Amino acid sequence: MNYLRSKTMRAKVVFFTLLLVINNLSTMAQHNSKPLKIAVIGLVHTHVHWILGREKANDIEIVAIVEPNRALTEQYAELHGYSMDIVYPTVDDMLSAVTPDAVTDFGTIYGHLQTVKTFAPMGIHVMVEKPLAVNLAHAKEMESLARKHGIHLLTNYETTWYPTTEYAIENAGSLGTIRKIVVHDGHEGPVKIGVNDEFLEWLIDPKLNGGGALTDFGCYGANLITAINNNQKPHSVTAITQQLQPDLYPEVEDEATIILTYPQMQGIIQASWNWSFSRKDWALYGTEGIIETIDGQMLYLKDNANEPAKQLTLESRKAPYKDPFAYFAAVVNGEIAPVGDLSSLGNNMIVMEILEAAKESATTGKTIRLKP
Repeated sequence: MNYLRSKTMRAKVVFFTLLLVINNLSTMAQHNSKPLKIAVIGLVHTHVHWILGREKANDIEIVAIVEPNRALTEQYAELHGYSMDIVYPTVDDMLSAVTPDAVTDFGTIYGHLQTVKTFAPMGIHVMVEKPLAVNLAHAKEMESLARKHGIHLLTNYETTWYPTTEYAIENAGSLGTIRKIVVHDGHEGPVKIGVNDEFLEWLIDPKLNGGGALTDFGCYGANLITAINNNQKPHSVTAITQQLQPDLYPEVEDEATIILTYPQMQGIIQASWNWSFSRKDWALYGTEGIIETIDGQMLYLKDNANEPAKQLTLESRKAPYKDPFAYFAAVVNGEIAPVGDLSSLGNNMIVMEILEAAKESATTGKTIRLKP
C-alpha cells in the first residue's frame, strides 16, 4: 500500500509539473509573440479614435499613420499622444520607411479600393470600416485582389463586438423558426450630432460614401441579417428612400427602409439620419420567442408566452472578440479563421449585393430579385 501511494504521489507530482511547464511555455510564448504591426491609412473617418485611443495591449502596434492633412494629424497627436515621427503624408512615403503587417483604412469609403490595390500585392492584410466599398463593382475588384494575393480583407462594424450581437446570433435557434428581423440603426444626422468637417465633407458625398443613410447605416442590418441566414442571399430586395432634410443633405438620402425576403422570413432594415437619438438595436421574432436588443450589453428575451420578458445585462466580450483590432491580429496570426464571421469577406460581399439592389430599387420603384 505504501508503495502504491508513493507511486501515485510521484505520478501526481510529474503530472502537475508537466502542467506547470506547459503553462509557463504558453505564457512565455504569449510574452514573446510580437504584436501585429499596423499602419493606419487616413484619419478622416472618426471611427479612427477607436484605434488611436485604445488601451495599450500586446496584440497590435501602430507603426505608421498616413494622412496628408498635417493639422489633423497634429490635433489627433495631441489628443492621443502618438509621435509625429510615425506620421507620413503619403503611402509611398510610409512604405519607404516601414513595412507593416497589416493596415486599417480610416479614409473615405471610395478609397477602400485603392488601399486594397496598393497593399494586397504586397501580401499586407487589410481591414476597412463598414461598408466594404462604395458599390458592388469596387467590392468585386477588392475581392478578386484579396483572393489572388491571399490576404485577409475584413470589414469592421461597431455592432460586431457587442455582447448582445453575439447572444442574439448564438441563441436565434432557440426562438423556433425566425419569421422576421427588424434592425434599427442611425442617429439624428451627421450635421446635428456635430461630426467634424473632415468627416462630414465625404460622408454626405454620394461618390465618396456611396450614398447617405442607406449606405452609412443600411449596411449594419444587411450584415446581421445575412449572418442569421448563414450567409445566404435574400431572394428579393425592396427599398424606399427619402430626403427629409434636403437643406442639410442635398445630394444623398437621409432616410431608408429596406425589405429583404427569404424562403421562411422577412428582414426589415430601418436606416436613418432622423432618429431622435443614436441607436443600434435589432429584434428577432421567432415562432417560439423574441430577442430584442436594447444596446450593446442589454436585451429583452421572451421565450415563454405565459411569462413576462426577461431583461439580461451581458458581460463584455473577451479577447480576441472584444474589439476589431484584437480580432484582426488573431486572424492574421492564424488563431481565428474568419469564414462566415460578421467581418468576413463572404458576408460582406452579400452585404454589398443587398446595398446595390436597395439603391436600384429605391431609384426604380421596383423590387429587385437577386441571383442565387
